[in-house]
Amino acid sequence: MHSDQSLKKNTNRLTIYIIVAMILGILVGYLINTNASPEFIKNFSPKIKLLATIFLRMVQMIISPLVFATLVVGIAKLGDLKTVGRVGAKAMLWFISASLISLTLGLILVTITKPGVGVNISNADLEGAKDLMGKTKEFSLDKFVEHVFPRSVFEAMANNEILQLVIFSVFFGVALTAIGKKGENIINALDSLTHVILKMVGYVMKLAPIGVFGAMTGVISIKGLGILKTYAYYIGSFYLGLAVLWLILLLVGYLILKHRLFVLLKRLSSPMAIAFNTASSEAVFPKLVEEMERFGCNNKIVSFTLPLGYSFNLDGSMMYMTFSSMFIAQAYNITSITEHLGTQIAMLLVFMLTSKGIAGVPRASLVVVLATGSMFGIPPEGIGLVLAIDTFCDMGRSMTNVLGNALATAAVSKWEGALKM
Repeated sequence: MHSDQSLKKNTNRLTIYIIVAMILGILVGYLINTNASPEFIKNFSPKIKLLATIFLRMVQMIISPLVFATLVVGIAKLGDLKTVGRVGAKAMLWFISASLISLTLGLILVTITKPGVGVNISNADLEGAKDLMGKTKEFSLDKFVEHVFPRSVFEAMANNEILQLVIFSVFFGVALTAIGKKGENIINALDSLTHVILKMVGYVMKLAPIGVFGAMTGVISIKGLGILKTYAYYIGSFYLGLAVLWLILLLVGYLILKHRLFVLLKRLSSPMAIAFNTASSEAVFPKLVEEMERFGCNNKIVSFTLPLGYSFNLDGSMMYMTFSSMFIAQAYNITSITEHLGTQIAMLLVFMLTSKGIAGVPRASLVVVLATGSMFGIPPEGIGLVLAIDTFCDMGRSMTNVLGNALATAAVSKWEGALKM
């Protein structure tokens, strides 16, 4: 009891520190933007962002071993392939349904609000767009298969290719379950590894406020608050879409969890705050594993469902892909997209495929948009239009990704009768 109260106190304290760091970051960034010379700002912004880079890299260094260990142990603890298949089917049912809702909702709202109509395309960040172009190639079936199936588990771990790691972990976990008692020592070792990594999470999360301060100061110092005014309608339209998506997710969550939904939201306050302020849902994966188990979800379900969710269930990112691509099409007046429902539906389905395995890190959604947009005549340089304010949209979609995966894990636990009520 005392331990739970201590954990809750530490979580609340971390949330407060993160909010304070965000406010300080905005204030310091604004003061530098309005008072410092352009040359100083140009040098200062990348340097202060290093604080956020250090935090994100320390989180990323434990993502791969944690995903591997938790997923393999989760499959092994489920006991048999029939149970794995049943739980996996329930999780995928949620993931596919949520993805389709997110994509469709984004398409509907951006078509109604039309934030791209009349936008001055000379505001595009062409240099930033060129940087992103170097990170991606046009979508093809060959590239998609290479993206899904790893040629080396170590390469997948080194590059934090979560979907590839999930594929390997599923095979490894199924094989480990099949050999029975011979695999018990490996299961116990990986279970111990999970506890060690989660202990590391506690140490790393203490740096979250510093990372948040660096991220916010860096963005505001170089962009200024004026960039928010320029794109206010676009940002507002997107956050309206997220608000509607949240209402749908929370309504479904309440129908499944009843009053326990509010307990879950309290547990998620710290992970969602970190995701919002660092613009990275990947940054809170280790913390989310802890909070879902403390909420009452069976660790077997958490270990199996959450890693899958980070490959198949990034609801905020899914919405943003249709939203940003349609925004660019509207800005460039590409009528073959904006006036043809069939093309829009085809684009939605392609995003449904190409988004799987997308990393929960800043700008990953734009890489997918850039990789698939050319199929429908979206100019690559159009990415520059949304690049300037992508961080502010990324904050909202990252927080939504966390909520969506938490609800999915809680729902599957409830359906399996494995949720402590």
